[in-house]
Amino acid sequence: GRLEAVTQQMGYHPQYLDSFLKTQHYLLHMDGPLPFDCRHYIAIMAAARHQCRYLVNLHVLQFLRAGGDPQWLRGLDFIPPKLRNLNEINKILAHRPWLITKEHIEKLLKISEWSWSLAELVHAVVLLAHCHALASFVFGCGCEQDEGPGGRGSLKPLSPGNQCFCEATAGNGCSQELLRINRKRSLDSCMELDSLRERVQRIHVETEGREETRLLQQDREEGERQGVEVAEHRSDPSAGLFPLADTDGEVTGATNLACYMQDPDFGYQDFARRDEDQTQVFRVQDYSWEDHGFSLVNRLYSDIGHLLDEKFRMVDGLQSSAMAKRQGCEPSVFKRGIWNYIHCMFGIRYDDYDYAEVNQLLERMLKVYIKTVTCYPEKTNSEMFDRFWKQFKHSEKVHINLLILEARMQAELLYALQAITQYMI
Repeated sequence: GRLEAVTQQMGYHPQYLDSFLKTQHYLLHMDGPLPFDCRHYIAIMAAARHQCRYLVNLHVLQFLRAGGDPQWLRGLDFIPPKLRNLNEINKILAHRPWLITKEHIEKLLKISEWSWSLAELVHAVVLLAHCHALASFVFGCGCEQDEGPGGRGSLKPLSPGNQCFCEATAGNGCSQELLRINRKRSLDSCMELDSLRERVQRIHVETEGREETRLLQQDREEGERQGVEVAEHRSDPSAGLFPLADTDGEVTGATNLACYMQDPDFGYQDFARRDEDQTQVFRVQDYSWEDHGFSLVNRLYSDIGHLLDEKFRMVDGLQSSAMAKRQGCEPSVFKRGIWNYIHCMFGIRYDDYDYAEVNQLLERMLKVYIKTVTCYPEKTNSEMFDRFWKQFKHSEKVHINLLILEARMQAELLYALQAITQYMI
């Protein structure tokens, strides 16, 4: 996929980027339980929950390239019931993952002809968590913003062309085999892109024409009833249901992302305070990634557990001595404070951690930034990235966003995998 802005930001930490790329590639392009077109549609559903047009546009293009049915891009009402049934878990994981239960899992696994297998569901859950967390990174680092004078100004586009997501990592540790595969994909994409643009544009024109005819007929009927003459008009192209090609030939997504989600008003709510409801707190001592989640996900979706585990360890191992030094503490203490603060917002607690440290380590503006990017990234504005910790380097701010990405993803996975475990038991 063409994720130049994301690649550039993660490129400040090339070892992590290498690990991220391998996981992303495996989830979307390697053998797995889910069909390739469904993987990209699930990614569209996940990104739409946070109104992340950047990721939606990317996966709309990839969905069509994988042979997906263009009718599905009209929204959830036009997709198979099996995929549509995933909407509830998508919504809960994106905003309030602590609400997911074994009943949600059972409902998906036991719906007659539209039932999911355990392996398919685990693949889907990992994809949803991956895209929710990546949406946080996209907004947090400004990749969603327009580049240039009207945007954040912190991002510089890479060289033009249809560069593969992995292409930018040459020389940064990405395995040669992975680069070879993705260079081939990039070349294939170059050859396909023109015909794909024509296809998408044709779909848009045909849809617009049908919609125009329908609207005109309605207007005429209404006009006849009211005795009013209806003028001929063309519907606004921006109201099209499908992606279309803009003036530069780039493919852009549906104007209204609401067609990809239900219950758009469902969002994050502060988790109940610990002293108000002890029963809801998720205790890592009872269910952790290392002791429980890793083995379950790896058993049902071969090798993904190893890739995720490597990514979690990689972000934990990133150098943060400068940030920690400014706060007067050890790097490990500083990073753990951020990680545990993020998990705390999702109701995940560590019995061996003194949460008073969070207020000592994290300045108020940094906490506001972390909470916004983690819980409702679509509300992140262009000033927030620039304002928090002005004295810190851009690469250090990207590091914070990588911690947010991984901590959030692990939080979603812990709740989902625990529910699957409870169902299996």
